[in-house]
Amino acid sequence: MLSQHLQLKLQQKLSPQQILLMKLLQIPAVGLEQRIKQEIEENPALEVDAPEVEEQDLLEETDVAETDEFGDTVELDNYKEENNEFDLNDYLEDDIPSYKLKTNNYSPDDKHYEIPFVAGVSFHDLLIDQLGIRNLSDEQRKIGIYIIGNIDDSGYIERASDAIVDDLAFTQNINTNKKEVEDILAVIQEFDPSGVGARNLQECLLIQLERKKKENPSETLDLSIKIIRRYFNEFTKKHYTKIMKRAEISEEQLKKAIDEILTLNPKPGNSLSETTKTNHYIIPDFIISNTNGKLELSLNAWNSPDLRISNDFSEMGNTLNKKKKSKEQRKAFSFVKQKIDSAKWFIEAIRQRQNTLFATMSAIMEYQYDYFMSGDETKLHPLILKDIAEMVDLDISTISRVANSKYVQTDFGTFLLKSFFSEGMEKEDGEEVSTREIKVILQDIIKEENKKKPFTDDYLAKSLKEKGYPIARRTIAKYREQLGIPVARLRKEL
Repeated sequence: MLSQHLQLKLQQKLSPQQILLMKLLQIPAVGLEQRIKQEIEENPALEVDAPEVEEQDLLEETDVAETDEFGDTVELDNYKEENNEFDLNDYLEDDIPSYKLKTNNYSPDDKHYEIPFVAGVSFHDLLIDQLGIRNLSDEQRKIGIYIIGNIDDSGYIERASDAIVDDLAFTQNINTNKKEVEDILAVIQEFDPSGVGARNLQECLLIQLERKKKENPSETLDLSIKIIRRYFNEFTKKHYTKIMKRAEISEEQLKKAIDEILTLNPKPGNSLSETTKTNHYIIPDFIISNTNGKLELSLNAWNSPDLRISNDFSEMGNTLNKKKKSKEQRKAFSFVKQKIDSAKWFIEAIRQRQNTLFATMSAIMEYQYDYFMSGDETKLHPLILKDIAEMVDLDISTISRVANSKYVQTDFGTFLLKSFFSEGMEKEDGEEVSTREIKVILQDIIKEENKKKPFTDDYLAKSLKEKGYPIARRTIAKYREQLGIPVARLRKEL
């Protein structure tokens, strides 16, 4: 049975302008320029507010005049032409030497920066070149090129031999078998750098050791090969006692063998990829400088040009608005108005973004003032998103968007904003400290340990408690993992 009734609802909806602002807040400085370019390409009503430069007509004739024999004023060029008077210098000056068109506006004290770039063949091209000098048939060469194509940048083969056989049959129409593929793979494993074409780390190390043994045989190399081939699992877990017992060797022999193994390259492809790697530069969103003991904050606006509404579009909209519009003109006016409104929203969103970023970073700088003055991580105060949100009167989600993707350049390095946020804990004397401070102290303790007998998590917890930081062992393990420090057994050295 149908019925009618009233229902009240309270809903919160974001306007298109708010959604645009939230998206712009997430974009770091390195991506803002591309976003602005994209908006300018999509919206003809938006343009960069560049200063207008008056064009000068370089071909304009000079207003120089003389009087003829009757006293009338005539132009100099016309006078000379009519009276057949020519000056050779007039023609020589037509082609102005290039050095006269240049000026040096730089002081000898100025610093000139140039961005270096590298060029070279890729890692895979180098392997293909080495394949070309081997005595192989055309089909074997095609198989070799396909295998090289499946080697990653670290130098390891990513596909199993059976899968390569199937791939060659379907994509290259080459009928081969597993043995032939592995024979050609063995040829590739002889290429430089040593260890390339391995299927796993164990095979990579063995290839390098076997080549070393072939060039310069020794008992240490024999023992290193034996350890990697028979006791690889124990070696990776640093169960040195088990290795010495099973291989019946002394600690000194084991140390020599391990030292030899540590000279090997676990990622041989990287040695040839150095010249083709792309450098990733961090472009900071903020710059904090210490000027005469006073902190100064500035936004990095190198890629954020001033924007404005196109004058042509504004005039077009005014013209269409004054006329009695036909159906087509109404559509045109609607299009122009939509583009102008969209441009206004975008310009306002960029302005609000800058204001929000500056307010947020100012609050962080004020809160962590002691750190930005000294660079001492132990002076970082416990800080959560809610603290900054309350200081700038913004939502926590807005602060999170700013902190998760923005970098700040300081006198002590360039850091991600979220690295200044950390939980706090209370020391035995009641003082509240940041977990960053605890991690720094933890790192210092581990640095000073005897690597032959590294400290356990229990010992680390005891040491921190003696310093006034009552932390449980499981918390020590969590901090250690966050710092990328392995357990005591894996830190052990002979």
